[in-house]
Amino acid sequence: MRGIAAFSPSKHWHPINQNHPTKQSNRSLTTTNQIQFNTTTRRVNPLPSFAINPSKTPTHNSTAPPPLPPLVVVGSANADVYVEIDRLPKEGETISAKTGQTLAGGKGANQAVCGGKLSYPTYFVGQVGEDAHGKLITQALHGGGVHLDYLNTVSAAPTGHAVVMLQSDGQNSIIIVGGANMSSWPQTLSDESLEVVRNAGIVLLQREIPDSVNFQVAKAARTAGVPVILDAGGVDAPIPPELLSFVDFLSPNESELARLTGMPTESFEQISQAVVKCHKLVSFVTQLTPKLS
Repeated sequence: MRGIAAFSPSKHWHPINQNHPTKQSNRSLTTTNQIQFNTTTRRVNPLPSFAINPSKTPTHNSTAPPPLPPLVVVGSANADVYVEIDRLPKEGETISAKTGQTLAGGKGANQAVCGGKLSYPTYFVGQVGEDAHGKLITQALHGGGVHLDYLNTVSAAPTGHAVVMLQSDGQNSIIIVGGANMSSWPQTLSDESLEVVRNAGIVLLQREIPDSVNFQVAKAARTAGVPVILDAGGVDAPIPPELLSFVDFLSPNESELARLTGMPTESFEQISQAVVKCHKLVSFVTQLTPKLS
């Protein structure tokens, strides 16, 4: 594994209600009520670039640039029941929410929309059910500029969904119902699905889909020399060593980092110490795990 990023990407994207504005978490993405994404941002250079030596002006010619290797996100797509509350209810207590909406979300879908909104070629590999929530997510991904060639609609399970409770201090508490994200996957992924992984520039994974799926994807990516980033959030269970052995970058947030290391992560200093321990733990585990062929 090459490294650890101590903070994970945003958990949900939220539409803006023009008539009844609500306070949004600083971890959210915004869209319109029609679950559409604005991709009309003016850009001088349509291709992302990094200047190794900024004093040198790049030269331009008439030759068309080669196609960019796509971002491939394999993961979850949820319909999130989003409620704003002053505090979490006590055991046996019923409280009223300030607002409530059903929004398109899920770690995997959020990451894919981020790539699509940057006008970067992005593919989403995932599953939704044959229901209204599945249509909501499909429309949101399409509106975000994401390629949906590998988004499957399954009849044996409902679309995954979650209850997202946002407190007045900005903290999120989330309960996930896996649905199609966690069931009805083929035991062995098709070669067509794995081919898009092998041709990717980078692959993003999360733990809101089965570890067995993540393992197959990460293994295919490693075989093709494609970097893999694993968001540690999702299933509250140890990460299988076999999966970690094919991951290049592990990305936990503060609470996930604390769970992985057993250390506090309340301050920047504590987070830094926990990151060091996490890296040592993961490196030790992966060294003991044989690379499966």
